Amino acid sequence: MDYVIRPLVAEDESILWEMLYHGLSSLAEQERPSREIVHRPEFSRYVAGWGRAGDTGFVAHDKKDGSLLGAVWLRRPIGKTHTPPQLALAVKPEHRGHGIGTALLTQLVRANPEQSTISLRFVAGKPVLRLYERFGFKVIEKKPGAVVMHREA
Repeated sequence: MDYVIRPLVAEDESILWEMLYHGLSSLAEQERPSREIVHRPEFSRYVAGWGRAGDTGFVAHDKKDGSLLGAVWLRRPIGKTHTPPQLALAVKPEHRGHGIGTALLTQLVRANPEQSTISLRFVAGKPVLRLYERFGFKVIEKKPGAVVMHREA
């Protein structure tokens, strides 16, 4: 599959709502959750008001038809300057396993080499942790429903 990766801009907030839903859906044990789940405060903070200072990320689109394939983004929690930014990565289910997530994460790491510590939610014990480990990240702290990872810059 041919795809193009470009930086996210403030006008891409709707893309991130869509990708947040796909990311949350992949965590569901049985049936897919309602799309309204993204508006719960513990999830909406990843996207609401996208484009503020420090927000950064990338989106992948199919080269042929421009359809959305996946996105990766970093966001620091409001008012927590000493807290590592939260990383979100999602690829639409029908496009997983084709290297899109790896390509997105590669772009993010290259564009933000100084960002060596990240916070990830809902990945503790999940196979996706191996993806981050391939990029040199190691778990340095486990929290309920989250991990903090660090890599040497």
